[in-house]
Amino acid sequence: MKRWSAFAWYWQRISGLLLVIFTIGHYVTVHWSAAAGHEFSSSVARLSNPLWQFWYLGFVVLGLWHGVQGAYNILRDFKLPRAVLLGAMVVLIGAALYFAYLGFDTVLTVHEWKHHP
Repeated sequence: MKRWSAFAWYWQRISGLLLVIFTIGHYVTVHWSAAAGHEFSSSVARLSNPLWQFWYLGFVVLGLWHGVQGAYNILRDFKLPRAVLLGAMVVLIGAALYFAYLGFDTVLTVHEWKHHP
């Protein structure tokens, strides 16, 4: 368990740094200028590119990992009864899996959106 705790501690910091990089990349690509892609068609075109899909799927996975791991660390600091901590983690992981499904479904099916009015 101690080895996992050390890995989780380091990975929390690394994932935070990577999320900053992903966020800057997202901001520069989407919000830097008016021509950067505020229209629906430009968003669909960008998300239809496999490299951007990989970028945003990485963003989803890292964000969810970082959030769940951070929430676990906070809950663990409260020294809750084991059953309460386990219940909270089941809810957190369930929510993360649901949002991961939504993120993956959105990114991987966006190419179909351009065919709808």
